[in-house]
Amino acid sequence: MKTRVARWLTLASLVTLIGGTLACSGYGTASDPSAQLNFGVAMAQKGLWSEALFRFDKAVRMAPKNVRALNDLAVAEEALGQFDAALEHYQEALRLEPGNLALKRNYSRFIEFYQSFKPKAAESKATGSAASPPEKSSPAGAATGAGPGGMGGEGTPHA
Repeated sequence: MKTRVARWLTLASLVTLIGGTLACSGYGTASDPSAQLNFGVAMAQKGLWSEALFRFDKAVRMAPKNVRALNDLAVAEEALGQFDAALEHYQEALRLEPGNLALKRNYSRFIEFYQSFKPKAAESKATGSAASPPEKSSPAGAATGAGPGGMGGEGTPHA
């Protein structure tokens, strides 16, 4: 009887180990910025913006001049309502790569939205009422390419 239990536990451990390895194998190693970016994009597509933000931030810490990482971090910050941080990261990415068309489109859409939101936030602070935050994309919207802030197609992390 003890032999069966021992075999079963060994088999269960092996299945868990193999399953974990296979689950992570599509994203590379944890110390690789592109692995963090790929995992972050997968999380964003599922609408898990906090996890995506964590992964994109980790990628930026590993590679601070990685324009894709900065763009993706800005998109996640935007999706979570962290607009000042998003603005900072978009601008840093544009400073590093001013000719990046996808980045320019994301930034342009963000600025259009940000300018319409910013006065409302300042106005509500002055009157003492809380501004309603902009709509965030739903998990379904994230998977279909509807970006954060309700901006549509372009405000999404790069795959």
